[in-house]
Amino acid sequence: MTERLVPGVPRTPRVLVVLLEVAAAVVVIAGARVASALIGPIFLALVVTIAAHPLRARLDRHLPRWVSSLISLLVVNLVIVGLGCVLIVAVARFASLLPQYEATFDEHLDQLTAHLRTLSVSQDQIQHLRDHLDLGRLTDVVTSALSGIFGALSGLLFILALVLFMTIDGSGFPARLAEAAEARPALVEAVVGFARGTRRYLLVSTVFGLIVAVCDTVALAIMGVPAPMLWGLLAFLTNYIPNIGFLIGLVPPAVLAGLDSGLGLLIAVVVVYSLLNLVIQSAIQPKVVGDAVGLSTTLTFLSLVFWSWVIGPLGAILAIPLSLFVKALLIDADPASHWLRPLVSNRAPAAP
Repeated sequence: MTERLVPGVPRTPRVLVVLLEVAAAVVVIAGARVASALIGPIFLALVVTIAAHPLRARLDRHLPRWVSSLISLLVVNLVIVGLGCVLIVAVARFASLLPQYEATFDEHLDQLTAHLRTLSVSQDQIQHLRDHLDLGRLTDVVTSALSGIFGALSGLLFILALVLFMTIDGSGFPARLAEAAEARPALVEAVVGFARGTRRYLLVSTVFGLIVAVCDTVALAIMGVPAPMLWGLLAFLTNYIPNIGFLIGLVPPAVLAGLDSGLGLLIAVVVVYSLLNLVIQSAIQPKVVGDAVGLSTTLTFLSLVFWSWVIGPLGAILAIPLSLFVKALLIDADPASHWLRPLVSNRAPAAP
């Protein structure tokens, strides 16, 4: 925000300007939290449309526009529905397997309490531990999570309808952007950069997700964990959640490994996931993502925390695209704010 000095008009104090900007940001963030149920699906549809645009552009070169729109829409819908089905099947499978190990869990719990008695732990503390280590509670949590997923998927029709309309409008959008660039070249360039950065992020996340999924599936199959391919697919899905996604994908195979073969296999699964996923997803991938989209590693993690708080679970998946969108509007589109780019980016500033 630049200030112009006018003769005879006193200069606005910098503190007042900063306070007004912070107050405006608080109002915008509060409004985003209130409208999170609407903002999340709309932005998800936008990200999906941006990801499918290269396919649409290639099809337009060889097919009529309505045919390319139809093919792009079918591909996008199949991907969205397929990923949703994988998530539902994974959670449902986990919920169905847990009751089968109830007797084994009770046996392990009796052994643990007996060991605690030898360590002179009081009976009240042991009973308190037994009350909290209840497999039925975990089953109820997983079942409620499955119900929440079904509730979230009820808005899938809204997202698919948005994707339909955005895909249809996408055929003429580049021409309209070119016209708008004559009046607002910096803004249009920022919007194009946001779309390019979003596609780079999705490409990098997909490649790393495939690597992680294959490694996890092979490792779980070698260790004998039930349904290894399903947990590999779950690891692929959770890879789109920056930094901490592997923790969500770790819970089902680790719990099943402990229930099926004891504490040793549980520890082995945790160690293997930590070596594979923690190194790839929490060390290598954030650096590659930051270099690809122009966001620092710290900012990618803070984006996850912030957008999860503002929008909810969908904000964790859309954290990087949302941050790229805000960066495009507030920094890239304003030449006076370009000095902020080195502060939010992993890239070194260009040499003069």
